[in-house]
Amino acid sequence: MVSVCIYFQVHQPFRIKKYRVFDIGHSHDYFDEKKNREVCEKVAKKCYLPANKILLDLINNTDGKFKVAFSISGTAIEQFEKYTPEVLDSFKELAKTGKVEFLNETYYHSLAFLYDKDEFKRQVKKHKYKMKELFNFTPTIFRNTELVYNNELAFHVEKMGYDAILAEGADHILDWRSPNFLYTPKTCKKLKLMLKNYKLSDDIAFRFSNKGWEGWPLTSEKFADWVSNNNGNGEVVNLFMDYETLGEHQWEDTGIFDFLKKMPWEILKHHDNEFLLPSEVIKKYEPKAELDIHNFISWADVERDLTAWLGNGMQRAASKELYLIGEVVKQSGDENLIKDWELLTTSDHFYYMCTKWFADGDVHKYFNPYDSPYDSYINFMNVLNDIIIRLKEKAQINKIASAKNTKLKKPFEISERPSSLVLDHVS
Repeated sequence: MVSVCIYFQVHQPFRIKKYRVFDIGHSHDYFDEKKNREVCEKVAKKCYLPANKILLDLINNTDGKFKVAFSISGTAIEQFEKYTPEVLDSFKELAKTGKVEFLNETYYHSLAFLYDKDEFKRQVKKHKYKMKELFNFTPTIFRNTELVYNNELAFHVEKMGYDAILAEGADHILDWRSPNFLYTPKTCKKLKLMLKNYKLSDDIAFRFSNKGWEGWPLTSEKFADWVSNNNGNGEVVNLFMDYETLGEHQWEDTGIFDFLKKMPWEILKHHDNEFLLPSEVIKKYEPKAELDIHNFISWADVERDLTAWLGNGMQRAASKELYLIGEVVKQSGDENLIKDWELLTTSDHFYYMCTKWFADGDVHKYFNPYDSPYDSYINFMNVLNDIIIRLKEKAQINKIASAKNTKLKKPFEISERPSSLVLDHVS
């Protein structure tokens, strides 16, 4: 028997508007309302609304045999509430079926775990409360931002009371093992590790419309056969992908929605197959082995590491300075200032600074509001400088000096020491 577990990531960042050096100290309006509304409404029309309708029909028409899990970032939810409430209503309709599970993540889709464990826990807790408030659902399964994962994260997540965690089934950490089984993180006793089958997931997410791919065209019948071929060679096929794959990354005219409508039926034609939610997977199956993953992995790019967000000096400097002032910002008691800082922790801001393959027009340019990674960095640091000035006006800046010597003592191994541009500027 093969159990198929589908999880979709739903996320939209609050994009920063063009913020010039001349705006520093004069304007505290950082985020591009027009662009954020425009993107949210466009993706709602192309992806969220039609895809949610198809999934709801599949659940109802299969008498609940089809099931699906979502992780929806807090920033996406806030934009749905603000710009497209009908999207939120459609997710609530899915939740009412009882065949949909919501996973827990960092509210702001951040890399907080790498820098500030307390902030990480605060964002996770905030996200859990939001899931309960909106969908009357308390998550027991955790997925970190961009599937960033290692042993230490698993240890902390187990201590936070979760039953399982998701990660990328990267070849370099699996070696000869299969992603189609559950595993136990080396640092844990009870927490179960669910790994993405990246080959089958990426067949849909990245290769579906590629006419140069040997598997094109990808029909629902062909894909169901590939899934069923894992009978005897695995227990669960985890299909993890961005929800925006449906209708946005893969446009409707590629046939992606027709594929989605037929694929579950084709998989269920094989009597040994079924769809399970993550919480059902971990109840049904036991881990086959222990996995020791010391270095951070993610689901980004071919390297499956952190370089998409922290691969160059700009990214590391911006991240360091942001988290360096985090505690001081929260101690300020200024709700607007705190909210602005929180929205800056969203990982997309650092993704836009990535210089890997940028000239080749790859995924790093998708939905990127900047002409270059350098523009992104300058814009971000201009905003950060303005936040420093706002703190200075609140007589909080003296606390930053002491924070500089006590916080972020080496959150993870890096080859280049980030500069301290912001603090140098205001000192």
